[in-house]
Amino acid sequence: MHTLDSKSAQAEDVAPVLAGIRTESGASLLALAQDSPVLLVFLRHFGCSFGRKTISDIAELRAQLTQRGVRPVFVHLGTPELARNYFDFYGLEDVERVSDPAAAVYRLPTFALHRVNPWWHLVNPIVWVGWLKGAIFKHGIGKIEQDGHQMPGIFFLKNATIVRRFRYRTIADEPDYLKLCA
Repeated sequence: MHTLDSKSAQAEDVAPVLAGIRTESGASLLALAQDSPVLLVFLRHFGCSFGRKTISDIAELRAQLTQRGVRPVFVHLGTPELARNYFDFYGLEDVERVSDPAAAVYRLPTFALHRVNPWWHLVNPIVWVGWLKGAIFKHGIGKIEQDGHQMPGIFFLKNATIVRRFRYRTIADEPDYLKLCA
């Protein structure tokens, strides 16, 4: 199991970067993170079973996140129109989202989410186990509509600081979202 990367001992001030990133509603990530802690979730493409599972997982944890005062914010590779279909389906129509079709935010040094060969996922036994555990059955198989090479990631922000981050080793990793927000 992948471990969390805690930056609490050496907090990373990312105010200038967050100030320049706008959600689909026009809010800056900095303003959102200054208002309340943010669980910043970078998704893979919308055809990915695991990406849809991530949206579903956050939807299921929404009440617990709200109880902790944590706001989920998603960064995705699709258009706002495409994203709306998926977020509406999972009951997250009101969450803040950043549309990033060019993956510019993914590649910022602050986040530095890497890209991999998507064919590796087809032969990786860990991914197959994840699919068999239910990702495919519950969330289906979709076509690659955006960048199939892009890996996801999760960052827990308080004010202008990245407190913890989760870097996926495989697309089938299962982060402990609540532990990230602890």
